[in-house]
Amino acid sequence: MKKTISILGSTGSIGKSTLNIIRNFPARFNVYGLACSQNVDLIYHQIKEFNPKKVCVTDERKASELKSRLKGKRPEVYAGARGLLKIVTGSEIDLVVAAMSGTESLNVFFEAIRHGKDIAFANKEVIVGFGNFIMKEAKKKGVNIIPLDSELSAIFQCLQGNDIKKLDSIILTASGGPFYNLGKDKLQKVTSLQALRHPVWKMGKKISVDSATLMNKGLEVIETSNFFGVSADKIKVLIHPQAAVHSMVNFIDGSSLAQMAIPDMRIPIQYALFFPERVKSRLPSINLAKIVNLEFIEPDFRKLPCLKYAIDAARKGGCMPAVLNASDEVAVKAFIDGKIGFMDIPKIVKRTINGFGKKFGDNRKVKLRQLLAADIWGRVEAERITADMGRV
Repeated sequence: MKKTISILGSTGSIGKSTLNIIRNFPARFNVYGLACSQNVDLIYHQIKEFNPKKVCVTDERKASELKSRLKGKRPEVYAGARGLLKIVTGSEIDLVVAAMSGTESLNVFFEAIRHGKDIAFANKEVIVGFGNFIMKEAKKKGVNIIPLDSELSAIFQCLQGNDIKKLDSIILTASGGPFYNLGKDKLQKVTSLQALRHPVWKMGKKISVDSATLMNKGLEVIETSNFFGVSADKIKVLIHPQAAVHSMVNFIDGSSLAQMAIPDMRIPIQYALFFPERVKSRLPSINLAKIVNLEFIEPDFRKLPCLKYAIDAARKGGCMPAVLNASDEVAVKAFIDGKIGFMDIPKIVKRTINGFGKKFGDNRKVKLRQLLAADIWGRVEAERITADMGRV
């Protein structure tokens, strides 16, 4: 039986990999909807190949351009954030692949759940800032939320058939990005071009920079805590440059389970698309005989402090993870745009979260509207700090 799928972020790296798997298994999937921000050229070709019923381009000008290119032919084309709702609420849809970055798609996430759609997600920001509410809503509606990130997928797979109450701890592995062994002086001179050149994974710009600062792993600590309902104190990060072990879980009886695979995002994506089934992949299994050694290194919080800031935010809870995530989004964009230096990213994040703590205190029990307000506050404050840095 075919699964009918909608993909938010079809022109990004996760979206393209998802469509690659669908291309390899045409008898197993239908594409209902595709959505992107503004890459009209690529989504036009995706429409021609996969023949979706509905498409959304959130940039309204680009949406008009796509309509003109299609010359009135199928599919229906929508614009803006509201248009995304048309992509995820159709009665035929079985699974929504949520691969658009940023918190703008939060409402879409909730609507997909309320319409009973399973979700395969790569949108780290939404789970980091609002994961507790999302997981509660998903449980209420009886839908599956399946992670696409290799590390969360690894934990998810290791926990299948196991009682999470018997969990002792989780080890999140990090490739370390391109700079984990670089000296402090050299980190000051890192360019955006260097930061975007990840040594292991092919990823989008935001996640590549986050990997370089180790913020990506910090966000995954918060994400793991929210997704699995595990205290941040039970989650540890180790740098693992070979990227063979994608994460590990330790149980109370002394047993540990690790998930291993070659570093290719198509493996966790295929697992999510077919869940709970496993099917034969065109990709090879990992060959341990070819790996000279497996290293696991404690991260240096002093050199790359974003990871520590994220862990602290996870422990504080409340609005702090949302503020951290918002400030990081602003800082990373400013770095990519050439407005600030690489090591200014942690400075902006630290000043923003410290400012929030001083102004609003420790508010652990919060409502959704407070989280949304904290997200906005974090962005505005981080932009103010960024602008001040630019004037120095």
